[in-house]
Amino acid sequence: MRIVVTRGQGCGRTPLSAFDHALFEAGIHNHNLLPLSSVIPPGSTIEESKFAPPGDEWGHRLYLVMIRGIAMIPGTETWAGIGWVQTTDGRGLFVEHADASKDNVIDMIHLSLEDMAGYRDEGFGEVHYVVQGGKCVDRPVCTLVAAVYESQEW
Repeated sequence: MRIVVTRGQGCGRTPLSAFDHALFEAGIHNHNLLPLSSVIPPGSTIEESKFAPPGDEWGHRLYLVMIRGIAMIPGTETWAGIGWVQTTDGRGLFVEHADASKDNVIDMIHLSLEDMAGYRDEGFGEVHYVVQGGKCVDRPVCTLVAAVYESQEW
């Protein structure tokens, strides 16, 4: 399975329209989002890029792991991030965190994955992560990172 880790940042007059703008920037705006827990199936490869559906997928189901952050006070920041570990056969774990600090998001990703891998016997490799940040200027801003598994028609 090919999993695409995509990210986006958007702003709008409301937190919801800022979220939609971030979805647009990540390439996942015209889908019905179906959140998954954070388990990566065996045989998976992970690619970091903007999600590009193969055609007109208006309204398709999109299976993903996603995190978003919102900042609504001018001068404040929001950061969102997804981290992962994998074994040599591709199985693995995702974690998702959001905070006002990039460093806090990265630290929480590492701590969570270290804890989760620590009580499993799979022998996971190094920690990888993608983060996205944004600063509220005069309108709400949303940041998001998503790991897209699959799109399906209804």
